[in-house]
Amino acid sequence: MTATDRLDLPANAALLIVDLQRAIDDPSWGVRNNPGAEANIAALLAAWRAAGRPVFHVKHNSTEPRSTYRPGQPGNDFKPAAAPRQGEAVIEKQTNAAFISTDLEARLRRAGISTLVIAGVITNNSVEATVRLAGNLGFDTFVVSDATATVGMTDLRGRTWSADDVHWLALSNMDGEYARVVSTARLLGDVDPPGGTG
Repeated sequence: MTATDRLDLPANAALLIVDLQRAIDDPSWGVRNNPGAEANIAALLAAWRAAGRPVFHVKHNSTEPRSTYRPGQPGNDFKPAAAPRQGEAVIEKQTNAAFISTDLEARLRRAGISTLVIAGVITNNSVEATVRLAGNLGFDTFVVSDATATVGMTDLRGRTWSADDVHWLALSNMDGEYARVVSTARLLGDVDPPGGTG
């Protein structure tokens, strides 16, 4: 990666990991894409921690009785790849967007954070809702294409779309107006190691 390829993330660019909980492993969700998303999120998390950059974990506490994300069951727990460490912020939400009825925006503003890197699940639901709000609130937002994942869906006409199709259409909706879509490798090339100057 050359200097002109760098994203020039500010030193306090925050990593926001959305809804990466055991719930997404339930078979009821169907076939998902990006089986390597958790490994990529783990790599981003390790890089952010090593560089001393801020990390926010978003936890979905569904109010739907049959939801796999409902509190009080294993699905509500964070997946090991994204388990928070002591001192890392956890934002608990009950809607699809991490900014709704939470103090996420206030925390970011207080910390002077204006750049967000967003990963997690699912691409076309909580990730997209959060990214759209982040962009509209004026944050410089990046969404990580291979550190996000979704499942297939059937549209209102009865046509079934694969998880990969749903994923890339959602990313295409976000790219440009609300965020910049980048890969894990691109981000890792821009995060300075301990003692770096980023």
